[in-house]
Amino acid sequence: MDITHAMFWITLLIGGTVVYGFPTEIPIGAIFDDSLESKEILTAFKYAVEKHKDTAPYKFRPLIKLIKASDSLQLSRAICDIMADGVFLVLGPNRIKSLNVVQSYSMNFKMPYITSGMATNINPHRQRYILHLRPQFTQALVDLIAFYRWTSIHYLYDTKEGLMRIEELLRLIHEHDGGDNHIDIDVRHVPEPFDAYSLLRQMDHMESSEEEKHIILDFATENATQSILRQIRQMGMNRARYHYLIAGLNVKAFDFEGFLYSGVNVTGFQLLDLDDLNLKIFLSDWKNLDQKIWPGAGKETISYEAALTYDAVHVIGGALDDMRNENREVFRYTFRHKQVYNNDSRGIQCSSDPVVPWKHGDGITNAMQRVRYNGLTGNVAFDSKGHRKEYQLDIWSMQQRVGMVKVGNWSKPDGLVVTGIELFENITDVSENKTKRVTSILVEPFLYKKTDSEDGIPLVGNDRFEGYCKDLAQHISEMGKFSYQIQIVKDHKYGLLENGSWTGMIGELTRHEADLVIAPLTITSKRERVVDFSKPFMNLGISIMIKKPDKQKPGVFSFLAPLAPRVWCCVFLAAVVVSLILFFVSRVSPSEWVVEKALFSQSLFNEFGFGNSLWYALGAFMQQGGDNSPRSMSGRVVASVWSLFCLILISSYTANLAAFLTIERMLTPINSVEELAGQNEIKYGTIDSGSTRSFFESSKISVYKGMGQRMMEDPSVFVKSKREGVERVRSSKGKFAFLTESTMNEFTNQRKPCNTMKVGDNLDSKGYGVATPLNSDIRADVNLAVLKLREEETLTTLQKKWWYDKSECVRDKTDSKQSSLSLSNLAGVFYILIGGLGVAMAVSLLEFLYKSKKEAQKKKTTLSQAIRSKAGFRIRGGVDEHCQHMHHSHSPPPPMAMERNNHRECVDRYIGKYEATYTYTAPAPLVTYDPNDTHIQSHTEV
Repeated sequence: MDITHAMFWITLLIGGTVVYGFPTEIPIGAIFDDSLESKEILTAFKYAVEKHKDTAPYKFRPLIKLIKASDSLQLSRAICDIMADGVFLVLGPNRIKSLNVVQSYSMNFKMPYITSGMATNINPHRQRYILHLRPQFTQALVDLIAFYRWTSIHYLYDTKEGLMRIEELLRLIHEHDGGDNHIDIDVRHVPEPFDAYSLLRQMDHMESSEEEKHIILDFATENATQSILRQIRQMGMNRARYHYLIAGLNVKAFDFEGFLYSGVNVTGFQLLDLDDLNLKIFLSDWKNLDQKIWPGAGKETISYEAALTYDAVHVIGGALDDMRNENREVFRYTFRHKQVYNNDSRGIQCSSDPVVPWKHGDGITNAMQRVRYNGLTGNVAFDSKGHRKEYQLDIWSMQQRVGMVKVGNWSKPDGLVVTGIELFENITDVSENKTKRVTSILVEPFLYKKTDSEDGIPLVGNDRFEGYCKDLAQHISEMGKFSYQIQIVKDHKYGLLENGSWTGMIGELTRHEADLVIAPLTITSKRERVVDFSKPFMNLGISIMIKKPDKQKPGVFSFLAPLAPRVWCCVFLAAVVVSLILFFVSRVSPSEWVVEKALFSQSLFNEFGFGNSLWYALGAFMQQGGDNSPRSMSGRVVASVWSLFCLILISSYTANLAAFLTIERMLTPINSVEELAGQNEIKYGTIDSGSTRSFFESSKISVYKGMGQRMMEDPSVFVKSKREGVERVRSSKGKFAFLTESTMNEFTNQRKPCNTMKVGDNLDSKGYGVATPLNSDIRADVNLAVLKLREEETLTTLQKKWWYDKSECVRDKTDSKQSSLSLSNLAGVFYILIGGLGVAMAVSLLEFLYKSKKEAQKKKTTLSQAIRSKAGFRIRGGVDEHCQHMHHSHSPPPPMAMERNNHRECVDRYIGKYEATYTYTAPAPLVTYDPNDTHIQSHTEV
């Protein structure tokens, strides 16, 4: 056994990685983008590695790195890490931003780099070890432009790859025209492909609508291209005289809903031949894969990037097979202890100085360039620059009412070959139909469905409908001089952007299924991007509809309602304070003290004690005055300001009293949107698709934003129609509020059973408008008609006709002429009167008992005797009459001196010595009897 075979067997026993001089496991590096779109590509790579294991005597050991492909630093680290672990080659991305990184590492370390990224012609000498699986199609674009004889082009792109393709396109056009470049290219960068409405609108208005527009769409991902197509459809730019050329390799992957019947032309390239047998066999296995194990698989189709990655693995396998067939021991000394060694170093170290290139780099690169393979993407072969050659691209074009059909192919070196319908065939614009289709929605009072006519003949056409929008459509058609046909929107929705497509009436307009929308359709910025609106024919705002609460009759003490409880407390407190101040100034001022003359004495007396002061204040408050009036200047000042205060207060009270007593009030649970948002008992919602819901979802005002979030947390509050929302308000017993347009709110409140009402102010201000497709031929006529109808007040007349003239809620007659008050209105006053009288009687009784007790103690008699004596005295009469009765009862009468003394004792006994304020007046003449005189003498008591 020679030394060579001895070393071979030693290596086999130690490393166990070679069989007859060729390794059983080949490490390859793979770098993928970590975006969601790359899951299918990664799965295609792993699936290809798994399939290769079943057909080759060796298997691949992939070393995978997931990075952000556009980040040069991450890509640089990933390449170094993979090469340090020892790989034969690298399969990775190729972006313009990181192109220098790929070129530098592959060139300096002679590391083969195969990519499905864009092929470029920049520095071809630095791309010696790079192979590009993606075919170049810039020349195909040039040939199609020449075939269509385009002289003006709008080129839209989003990344540097697109810009580089534009530079290549201009160069090839220049070469094609021999230096006479007569094509005008308007290059537009689209930084946000998912929101390009303003750019598309600007392009749409740049040129005359009669001139054909040619637009090339060059976007990095299929999602971005699909988003642009969706926005084109929403903007109404999917109509005749528009031609789109999609700069990509998978035109069949796009959804062209809304393009079939609009007269638009669309052309694109298809790399995957859907009729190819190899692709059909692969897809039959691909669609049966478990998506949990193979993310991105399990579908009936595959993206061309994933297909290119699948083909890349087979290209690598084909190259290694070719090297194995030429020399089975080509990698004999590369493996040591199952590790890849590059000469004497393990792996390829980026930090080595000087640089040690990969010793098999040239051999592997040359072997891959020699591969010829019929893969999923067609014939795979490379030229000396590492670019694909001898490949074919299918040409697909949009045909009306059919969809995308294959009409030719482009190949190298044969160029463009048209085999089907001519691509520049013009399609008649569907908008030339003279009878305009008016789409609307059944919402009272805007549009009703009539019942059959009285003569029994079924109604047809526009006669089936009536309402505000029907009358408005009639006026607009007469002014615009066109006929119209009303149709009801199929999904019964207004228009909401869902999953990239417009629903409802907006969707029918953008898909050219209708020519006008005359309905309660709110003008919004999102809708304005895809349709044209007229001037508003009706102004409105979002309002709150609740169930009307039952009327509350005035309560027993409703006469107190004109003043708040706090005001009443302040009034009574003011009366007490005024009484105290009047008492004080009366005590201080000498003018308030008067001389009191009694029968045999006199004393100083002040009429304004605290009791009299309080009584005076209450008398002034009741506008009745008092027994006494202040004499001093200070007292009169107090009386004046108090009287003025009472005058204003009583006048204000009287002014409000009538309203509170005669009007039956409704106590609403909420009165504003703030109160609605700040409570939890009443739920609130709106229609599940429309501008009102969009308002709450996109609002930046905290109150409205919070309401929108609360509604989203409870989807049950959303209703499908306004009718359903109204019925829910009526049946919810006041526990649901419906957020709807003020016009609908006001109309519903005029309908039986008349149990709904609007509360609070409108949340916003907006308008209803007539909508037409973008750049419609009747747009100007419709706008002028609406303006003229507004100036002539026809719109106001129509609203009055359908809202208020047809009202079913007639105002209650008793409300309009309720001028008399019922007993229930004034019951409280009677209660106070009865209560006051009862209190007075109780106080008088207590006073009587108290005096009787004091009298009994004074005379040392029983309480019952004192009560009987005082009761008899109170019933018979006053003091003077009582005492005179006693005088006349004497027979014979006593002498005058004795009579005077007896009379005073009588007065003292019944009045008491402690009642200093009592003024006694003696009877004027007293007639006495003289036994010595026969006539009666008259005496005057002074």
